[in-house]
This record gives sequence, structure tokens and C-alpha cells, in this order.
Amino acid sequence: MAHDILKDSVEAQTVRASVLIVGILLGGVLVLCSYLVPLIPIFSRVTFSDGQRNFNSFADILAMAGAILLGFPIIIHAIKGILRHQAHMDELVALAVIAALTAADYRTAGVVAFFLLLANLVETRTALGAKASIESLIRISPTKAHRLADNGTEELVNPIDLSAGDVVRVRPGDNIPADGIIVSGQTSVNQANITGESLPVDKAVADEVFSGTSNQAGAIDVKVTRAGDDTTLGKVRHLILQAQQTRTPIMRLIDRYAGWYTPTIIMITGIVLFFTRNSGGVERAITMLIVACPCALILAVPTAMVAALSCAARLGILIKDVSTLEVARNLTSVIFDKTGTLTTGELAVTRLQPGPGIEPEELLKTASTLEHMSKHPVARAIVKIAQKAGIAPAEPTNFQEFAGKGVSGNVDGQEILVGRKTWLTEQGVDMSAMSGAAMAEPEGLSTLYVSRGSKVLGWVGLEDRTRPEARQALEELRKMGINELVMVTGDKWSVARRVAKEMGCTEVQAEVLPADKLELVAALKAQKHIVAVVGDGVNDAPALAAGDLSVAMGAAGSDVAINSASIALMNNNLERLPFLVRLSRRTMSVVHQNLLLGVSFIIVLEILSAMGWITPIMGAIFHFVAACAVIFNSARLVRFGEELHKPAQEEQPAPRVEPVPVTNY
Repeated sequence: MAHDILKDSVEAQTVRASVLIVGILLGGVLVLCSYLVPLIPIFSRVTFSDGQRNFNSFADILAMAGAILLGFPIIIHAIKGILRHQAHMDELVALAVIAALTAADYRTAGVVAFFLLLANLVETRTALGAKASIESLIRISPTKAHRLADNGTEELVNPIDLSAGDVVRVRPGDNIPADGIIVSGQTSVNQANITGESLPVDKAVADEVFSGTSNQAGAIDVKVTRAGDDTTLGKVRHLILQAQQTRTPIMRLIDRYAGWYTPTIIMITGIVLFFTRNSGGVERAITMLIVACPCALILAVPTAMVAALSCAARLGILIKDVSTLEVARNLTSVIFDKTGTLTTGELAVTRLQPGPGIEPEELLKTASTLEHMSKHPVARAIVKIAQKAGIAPAEPTNFQEFAGKGVSGNVDGQEILVGRKTWLTEQGVDMSAMSGAAMAEPEGLSTLYVSRGSKVLGWVGLEDRTRPEARQALEELRKMGINELVMVTGDKWSVARRVAKEMGCTEVQAEVLPADKLELVAALKAQKHIVAVVGDGVNDAPALAAGDLSVAMGAAGSDVAINSASIALMNNNLERLPFLVRLSRRTMSVVHQNLLLGVSFIIVLEILSAMGWITPIMGAIFHFVAACAVIFNSARLVRFGEELHKPAQEEQPAPRVEPVPVTNY
């Protein structure tokens, strides 16, 4: 039964555990009474004889009833597995119980079944605790929502009945019932269960909030954008539970040889029985079948993986396939996209340089006319400054966006281009007006050129900030032996060199297109590197797919980021990346410890059983102890990395980092 504990829901495991507890209690009491009854004078005199042995009828009846009650679920489970052609090695335990019952050794059969069921109970309850710790993070959607009607009255509804466009009111202390945008009020939101952040996040009008997060301060009205399973919480829950069904190469290797295990053990047991049939061979055979049941071996990998998933989910790391935990420990190279990964991606316009005869207002209006049609971070920065200046953009026609280059469109019959200088030059734009020294771009400033009707109007300069924790994260990776830290960007070389130097990257590639990123990944793989690609998931999907391990930053609220990588960091904290490597190494260390314990247990106790040095009851006790040792060893992973999840009062403010220029297209 051990192999099923990681496949069912928490509710199913709870039912299984309850049934096991009842069976163990009733059967255990009956077997215990079979030992106590002969000590009572009135019962000890009631015996019968078959000519060779004397039996206490009451004691034997109690022992037989207890053995049947305890052994029945084990035997039935084994029979079901055989009928389904799913041999899970539990057949060995069933054979041991049947052999003891056939030999009329009811007390032994009862005690053996008791300890084996007790081991299954511990396995079920421990797996239940590990899965519950995951589902406590992802099953926290509220059971009610206060939807606002058109007349302003509140209607109490089930969150699953919400739809996009509804407005809900969330009071302090309530969980937010759906993903949405705040349309009224301001507050602080605890979104640790989604992003792993320990500090509450201040939210105001136009900010995004997520289903299942907790409103802590003020009342807010939220316009629903996604509800039910379409929310960020719904997607996270689905992917985490799906991850528990994935299998690592080690698990697949164990499955590969599982079909040979049971027949081999039965053959060895038969040989021992044949040569020792006149000297306690039956008891030796029963003991060998008991200790051969590889519960500890079966549980070695899945319990560690579930505990690691629980640990990662608590810190906002969404692992979609547990096999990535094996890959992460062997990384030798990491490729970082710059914008949105090493930098915040929150660009701001810091300078306008119009060409001769062009007013700054005209330059900004022309740029915002196209950029308000785009969702690129550069576009948002230009639109934002235009709104602050009170400039209303026109509506272009034939709008097109060219990845890594820029955007184009038509206004009043004239073609407008906004993008890289090299791209505008390729399109035939006359750039001579910007060739003077006064028009030159400052070193390290990201620029976006604007043209209308093949005439350049000027350029827009933008800046960004590097992430405060990024430098420390890269330093930790280097200390772990990951020495190839590469930064790639579509930005110009002057900006790229400055950011790479600040981050301590070993290599930098600038002015690259998405296809160039793929070539870089392929080149590192050709050098036998195990490559991780880290990006924001928006325009890095091809490179993410090419890496041995792909990590998307800031996946909360982003369907693209969640779906584009094998691992999604729900927040933008790069310190989670070295933690992921440490978790991978610790997890595989625990797996190897568990496997060593499981294999050693079977080999040593099989030898002791064959020599007749341990009894079936002792074998059952050892079986129980070995299973518990593996489970509790794996459970240590659940609390791994708690230092990264400090309470708010222990959180230290991040050091201030001076802004550095970063990418445009």
C-alpha cells in the first residue's frame, strides 16, 4: 500500500488513514487479548488437545480473529494488484501473512500484520502531512465573495460564480476571491502563499491582486479579471499537484526493476525453505518475505520529492516536474536575460533629444502614438511619461511589432517607426540630422529612435534599475561552482557592459535577437555545459525551451511566464535561484541516504532471516523502523530554507542600488 500514498488527494489519504487506524486498533486489541487470556485462571483451564499440542480455545480464537482482521486488507490489496497486473511488491507481505495463518501461527500472523499496517499508517499520515503542507499553500481560496451590484448593494456569492468584469468588495482580514485590478481603495496584501514574499505588499488603485491572498489593512473594491481555475492560484494549484505525479529518472529506474524483484525474492526464499525445512524453514521463509517488502526503498524517492515540492512552494518556487530537481544540482552554466531578470524592467524616460526643428512634445507624441499599442516595458514607460505630460496619442493604422527591433504604423498616410537606430537605418530612414555631437547618445543610456515619413525626429532615452539582490545571487551561484554566468540582452553594448560588470557576469552578449539566444544555449551545450536559462518568460520562451533547465521570473499573474518554463519564480527575488540549486543538492542527498538505508536494510535482514537469527515478529518491527527512518529523513526537507522566509519584523531593508541603463528592444 505504500506506493499509493503519494497519488491520492488529501481527502482520500485521510479516509485511508482512518480505516487503517480502526483496523489496527480492533485487530491489535484482539491479538493482545490472545496473549492475556491464558493468564486469567478461569480461561487458562479451558483447553483442548489434538494429541500433540494443547490449545487455549479462547486465546486461539481471539488470535485468529485478530490475525484475519489485520491481515485481510493486506491480502485483498495484493490480490487487487495482481488482478490489475500491477505487482507492487506488497505480495511478499501477503504471502508472509498467509503462510503464518496456514501454519496456524495466529499470534505471529497477527503481530506481523499489526506492525506492517502500523508502518503503512505512518507512511500515509506522513505523506498526508507533506501533501497537506503543499495544499495549505494552494488551497486557500475563500468560500464567499461580496459582489457589488449596479446599484451599489452587496451580494454574497460563491467565488466560482464570479466572472470577468464583476466588482467585489474585500474587507480587512478577508481573502481576495479572484484575480483582479483594484478600482477603489488602498491596502496591504499578504501574498506569501503565491509569491513567497514574507512582507505584505502595498496596493493601490490600478494595482493587480491575486486570488487567495489576504487583505490586511483597508477595504478595497476589485474588478475581476480571472476567476476560478483561471486565476493564478488555480494554475499554481493545478501545476503543483500535477508535479507530484511526475517521476524522476531514479524513480523510473526503480520501476524498471520492480517486476523482477518479487519473483527473485520468492525464488531465494524457496531455496532457503528447501534446505532448512527440517530446522525451522517455514519461520525463516516467513521472516524473509516480511523483511523483503521494500517499503523503505519504494518511499525513498517520492517522499523526498514531495517534501522538496512543499519546501519550494512555501518560498514561491513553482516546480512543474520533479525531474528538474535532479538537473538543478548539476548546473554548470546560467544564462540571464537582462531586462526583467537582472533589472527590474520598470523603465523610465529620463531624456528626450529632438532633432533640429522638432519640439520635444512632437517627438513624445509621435512615439506614444505607436507605443500605446504595445505591451513592451519600453512602450509602457513612454506612454506613462506622455500621460504625465497631458499628451493624447493618435490612433495608428497597420500597427506592427518586430521582436528585438521596434514598432511601425501609419498616421495620416505617413509611416512612423520607433525602435533601434540600426533598424531605422535598415528601413531607409535618413539619420543625418542626429549625427552632430550635440545629438550623440550619452554613454550607457538606452535610446529609442523615432522617425516619420523616412525622417528622423530624435531619440528617447530610458533607464532602469538593477535588482538589489541580483549581485548577491550571482555571487552565491559562483561559490557553488557555477562559474559560467552569461548575460544576454537586445540592448546596445555600452549598456550591457555596465550592467554585466555590476552583476559580476563572466560573459555578456549584447544587441542579440531571440534566435541569437538559441545559438548561445546550443553553443554552451556543445561544450558539455548543463545550462539554465533565466528570463521573464515574455520574449524568452524559445531560449527557455532550449535550456536544460528553464526559470521564469515574476510568474505571479503571468500565464506566459507560468507556462513557458519548467520552474517559475512567483516573485522577482533572484535569491531563490541559488536556493533552488541548494534544495536540489540537499534533496538528492536525502534520496541517496534513503536508498542506501532501504537497500542495506533488505540485504542485512534477508541474511539474518535466512540464518534464523530473527523471528517474523522481529522482522515486522525492523520493517516498521526502516520505513519510519526513511520518512522522517525525507521530512527534514520540508523545513529547509526557512531562513529565507523571515517574519516581517526580522526583514532587513534592501540596500539602495544606483540606477543603471538597460535595454529597449
